[in-house]
Amino acid sequence: MNLIDQIESEEMTKEIPELHVGDTVKVHMRIVEGEKERIQIIEGVIIRFSGGGIRRTITVRKISFGIGVERIFPLHSPRVEQIDVVKRAKVRQGRLYFLRELRGKAARLKELKPPKTAAAKRKRTRGRKKKEV
Repeated sequence: MNLIDQIESEEMTKEIPELHVGDTVKVHMRIVEGEKERIQIIEGVIIRFSGGGIRRTITVRKISFGIGVERIFPLHSPRVEQIDVVKRAKVRQGRLYFLRELRGKAARLKELKPPKTAAAKRKRTRGRKKKEV
């Protein structure tokens, strides 16, 4: 590991959740206005990843007052407070640029259900008990 990789690994943020293209996320961004600081939450769909290591970025697309807005966030920036995954979607592309042309309900992505637990996988009897012979 060379010197640049060592410095980058020290500066990387550790608590980033597992993110995928198509996830709807809430990005908590620290905004500085004059002498005041505040947290602004931006919620949208991840349409692409770029870069690697400490330079890794995500592009988030949201609809604001009927206009599509895309914002690029460096994942390891100190200005990004936290990233919350709201829901996951089933996508087959690595970049979701086709969402730029779609409007309204056509721009929805199919939601990916969380994996079932062992208790939920057991067959249910719908309130009826089996007859014992």
